[in-house]
Amino acid sequence: MAPRDGDTIVVWFSHGAASAIAWQETLRQYGRRCIVLAVNNPVAEEDEDNHRFGRDVAAWLDQPLTEWRNPKYPSASAVDVWDQRGAMVFPHGAPCTVHLKKEARQDYERQHPVDWHVLGFTADERKRFERFVLTERANVLPVLIDANLSKQDCMDRLLSAGILPPRVYAEGYPNANCIGCVKATSPTYWNLVRRTRPEVFAARAVQSRRLGVRLVRWRGKRIFLHELPATAQGRPLKSMDVECGIFCEERAA
Repeated sequence: MAPRDGDTIVVWFSHGAASAIAWQETLRQYGRRCIVLAVNNPVAEEDEDNHRFGRDVAAWLDQPLTEWRNPKYPSASAVDVWDQRGAMVFPHGAPCTVHLKKEARQDYERQHPVDWHVLGFTADERKRFERFVLTERANVLPVLIDANLSKQDCMDRLLSAGILPPRVYAEGYPNANCIGCVKATSPTYWNLVRRTRPEVFAARAVQSRRLGVRLVRWRGKRIFLHELPATAQGRPLKSMDVECGIFCEERAA
């Protein structure tokens, strides 16, 4: 199957480098014969510079970027989701992704025709793309895989165009997700949050303790954030350690 003339393709823009280039590639590959739209499901806990990045990319590509929220969570706040659900992580993912990304996307689909979806799966994520197609939906276009673009290729293309990536990359984060993402279990990640955003680390420590959630894995067991030594380090962070889109995945730290 392939897009037909006049089909509507929605690019789910997540403020990351890969989704920005996926938007560009979708326009390049299909923009002349299909309707290409870009939609973002905002999350309040993302860094505010992500919004600057979204505006810059929209201006670069000369297209609007639409925000769409789950009407059940108008605040688009992960913190509110965790409190209402009484948990921060479940066995198959985090409730914030389910309610603020997946259900927001489904609400958009109920009100708008969507023939095809585009996400930022890069050439080095072919297996993730294939798994997503098997478990979520088949009508996903692998535009970055087709163009053989890696995550680094996406970053390089942005920089060549003069687009400054979200500042969280420069701070050492491997993606532009929310700061203090509860899908992360890495001590490396959480101590990065502690150093760069101490107020976020403190808030996550308080809320996770109140909800009884041990977010970090250290020396083979899960512990509360306030128990994590400030000098603890695990593996170096990689972009695949934790991802957040209209799906939710975690790799063990």
